[in-house]
Amino acid sequence: MERSNWAQKSGQECILKVRLSRAGWDEALSRGVLTSFVPSAHRNAQIWREEFENAPVHVQWDPERSLRGADLGYNSIQIGISRHLIERYVNEWVQSIKDLTPQVRKIHKLLQNGQASKASALLPKERVYEVAPEIRRRLNIN
Repeated sequence: MERSNWAQKSGQECILKVRLSRAGWDEALSRGVLTSFVPSAHRNAQIWREEFENAPVHVQWDPERSLRGADLGYNSIQIGISRHLIERYVNEWVQSIKDLTPQVRKIHKLLQNGQASKASALLPKERVYEVAPEIRRRLNIN
């Protein structure tokens, strides 16, 4: 939300909630390769480079931010799905799409008006997503 300037950046005026099947998301994670070399996750840089170049899914970790933009000390996953999987993503994995733009703009307005607790109450609920140990290691999930 913050990266899109609360749905105000050009080309980023909509915030969508995309619900995927567990099987689809697990497949995406299982086929993912980190966007940068991490010694604890890869045997060596050359193998990582080859895997990255051929990966149908790219994974990177970015700092999670508070509503005010402060670093929260943990990371959020960002997934890039290649054109080779887009048809499956659209036709098999996506279960629903909901436009959250009005809610995002309301959250932003509450923040601007100094009502951070009310804004926080409108955030989507998050929960831990458990994955297989091999995926945790390969994607550097802590």
